[in-house]
Amino acid sequence: MTATPMSKGSNLPVHAPVVRVELAWDTGPGVPDVDASALLLTDAGRVRDDGDFVFYNQPRHASDAVTHRGKRAAAGGSTDTLEVDLRALEPAVERIVLCASADGGTFGQVPGLALRLFDAGTGAELARFDMAAGTETAFIGGELYRRQGAWKFRAVGQGYASGLAGLATDFGISVDDAPPAAPTTP
Repeated sequence: MTATPMSKGSNLPVHAPVVRVELAWDTGPGVPDVDASALLLTDAGRVRDDGDFVFYNQPRHASDAVTHRGKRAAAGGSTDTLEVDLRALEPAVERIVLCASADGGTFGQVPGLALRLFDAGTGAELARFDMAAGTETAFIGGELYRRQGAWKFRAVGQGYASGLAGLATDFGISVDDAPPAAPTTP
């Protein structure tokens, strides 16, 4: 099965009960590190609480429906992977926003940026969305969403110059603006 190449705004039905979402990019000198994350949203377009944000420091949602599987390096490239069990998602979750952040640069400095969707059971690639960006340091690559009881995938390709903190707060995540004060020694 050949993956469906996607363009910004396009969508397709997702029949696989468990999908693997792979953010891929080319590595090399001057290329920022990239981290994948997911936001689980209600029909109001917001998270219920900070637990609905899955990323490297919080790699598993309480429902076990979304898991951050981590990074892998390959010749000339890297991937960061999330896995979503669509059957295990709570009824209140209507969308899973598939995000990324660039550490040490912008997405305009990340060549070969692509979001790939796989059937986790068979390994078949279902979709591929090649993305281009500029000065953004956070990015929404795509989203899985529930429509009339069935799941679909949409290629989004929306960047955030305000970084991951800006993206997260837009969806209801609480972000600490300042680091905690250093303890003083008497």
